[in-house]
Amino acid sequence: MERSLVLIKPDAMQRGLAGTIITHLESRGLKLVALKMLQLDEALAKRHYAIHKNKPFFDSLVNYITSAPIIAAVFEGKKAVEAIRETMGATDPAKAKAGTIRGDFGLDIEHNTVHGSDSIETAEEEIKLFFTKEEILGY
Repeated sequence: MERSLVLIKPDAMQRGLAGTIITHLESRGLKLVALKMLQLDEALAKRHYAIHKNKPFFDSLVNYITSAPIIAAVFEGKKAVEAIRETMGATDPAKAKAGTIRGDFGLDIEHNTVHGSDSIETAEEEIKLFFTKEEILGY
């Protein structure tokens, strides 16, 4: 079974959408195997978004993701990465289909409510940033 990281971002937390987002993902048949609420510090945010460090929006992204608490979660399931990406919708909510998390709840490309790993390899690395092996509970 694949695993993938999901982050429920500050805008979703501020609007009380955490439960709705988790429900959307669970309704796809994905199993929640790890969950924590945390306030990202700048160092962890920069490590998480390191792939974007040379892009003009990097500082804004780091400032946003550290602006309020988030929820970090690990979901498990068959083709979990793909299922989560489909359920989230396009990164830009204006381009996301209705019925997807971002299509229904995203505000703009930065405030798009949720992050999900983009590949199995990325998921493995991202999960390690937020969870120890002992915090991921299979059942």
